[in-house]
Amino acid sequence: MNPILPEQTRFLHRMAPTPLVEVRVDSSAPAIWCKLEFLNPSGSTKDRIARHILEKAWRRGDIGPGATVVEASSGSTSIAFALACAQMGLKFVAFIPDAATSERELIIRAYGGEVYRVGGGMSEVLQAAHDAAGKNDWFPGRQFSNPDNTEAHRIYTGPEILSQIPGGAVDAVVSGVGTGGTLRGLHDAFSGAGCKVEVFAAIPRQGEMFGSNIECCSLKFSSDVPGVVEGISEIYSEWDTEGITEIEVSDDECLELTRKLWSMGFPVGPSSGLNLAASLQAAARLGEGKSIVTVFPDRMERYFSHKVFEGLHHPSGC
Repeated sequence: MNPILPEQTRFLHRMAPTPLVEVRVDSSAPAIWCKLEFLNPSGSTKDRIARHILEKAWRRGDIGPGATVVEASSGSTSIAFALACAQMGLKFVAFIPDAATSERELIIRAYGGEVYRVGGGMSEVLQAAHDAAGKNDWFPGRQFSNPDNTEAHRIYTGPEILSQIPGGAVDAVVSGVGTGGTLRGLHDAFSGAGCKVEVFAAIPRQGEMFGSNIECCSLKFSSDVPGVVEGISEIYSEWDTEGITEIEVSDDECLELTRKLWSMGFPVGPSSGLNLAASLQAAARLGEGKSIVTVFPDRMERYFSHKVFEGLHHPSGC
């Protein structure tokens, strides 16, 4: 047996397939197939894109031992990059919005990453990361424009789902749109495998509860949603979205379903409530007997100071 060389250990932190489970919120509700992406190593679906982007960059020679990686992220992607960089012997610098929760910053720092908060919206955060990358010769993750984002879901997440779902076919995919990588990548994987898949984009109606979490919680690309810049994601804006159906979900319903999922034993963030709510609407439109797939993108602990936990910080006494 050949010995494992130090350089090879950078690629040994493989991610096991996450479960695909059938979720039914009550006896009268349709069943939705949910990919439990919060069970990835850093707690979100962003582990997939961070690992894929970095491994490809390493093989191309764009990064090597001790290199520095930089990303603009409201939290989940930076957490995923921080973990992957720690595993691969890389340095990581995150630029995040001022409004990002403190939990996210602490997790990034725990993995050894540096964090810089930037005032303004996501466009200012992106510009700060871009400038820092150019000035310091750092490798930029570029989650909003990097095609490896979409590719990670096309070649890994999508095939996993097809191997797990009964019958090996998907009728519809539902997801929020932050970078658009998950929705586009899953669509490409399913349609490429021969599925006649319908695509639904989950859109929060008010958008207030997601704050600055643009990349993971699927904010609408419109100026009428606070903190969101129209067309910020090239992955989504350059995709032919003519066949995509947008489903709007109120903030209250997102919060209600997130807490319902907690009571069912799923430790998820509010983006999971959004995706499930939109999936239930999609099921009503499509009728019975359709295999509808969505994702539960991240874990609850990065939202402890978020609105979704209101009422739980100071429970009533006996």
